[in-house]
Amino acid sequence: MTNWTIDQGHSSIGFSVKHMMVSKVKGSFDAYTANVEADDLADLTTASIGFKLDVASINTRSEDRDNHLKSPDFFDVESFPAILFESTSITKQGDSYAVTGNLTIKDVTKEVTFETEYNGKGTNPWGQEVYGFEAEAKINREAFGLTWNAALETGGVLVGKDIKIHVELELNKAA
Repeated sequence: MTNWTIDQGHSSIGFSVKHMMVSKVKGSFDAYTANVEADDLADLTTASIGFKLDVASINTRSEDRDNHLKSPDFFDVESFPAILFESTSITKQGDSYAVTGNLTIKDVTKEVTFETEYNGKGTNPWGQEVYGFEAEAKINREAFGLTWNAALETGGVLVGKDIKIHVELELNKAA
């Protein structure tokens, strides 16, 4: 197996959630690490994938909202500083892949499947092979203990239940 590293400058892990039932809040985790091992990234079924997200790095472009998300109302970063993902199976589905694994948020682990697109392979200006992938999954935040909410006077709630997770990766061989 070959170890692969994430090019942090060309990768991102983000999310979106409904806000006030009328718009979306988008955010990202700016600090994360990954373990990706594979015989050949052109065939992702040979891979083993693991991620560790630093919850304190959450960034929604609002300091007050980010601080609330880090609080015990949501992620409780003091008690649960990381979000973890470990793949358990990867299957090819036409031109894409289903990357299934265990997602752990606040000591709650649930199986999640990321629909993953292989964007191709290239060679960077330094002669390294580079592989690109995009992945998406949808989770119910309440299933992971993220249950805080507020009712709106006009009906509905402040924060939606469904979180869309979006991952964009550029990978190259570890040095």
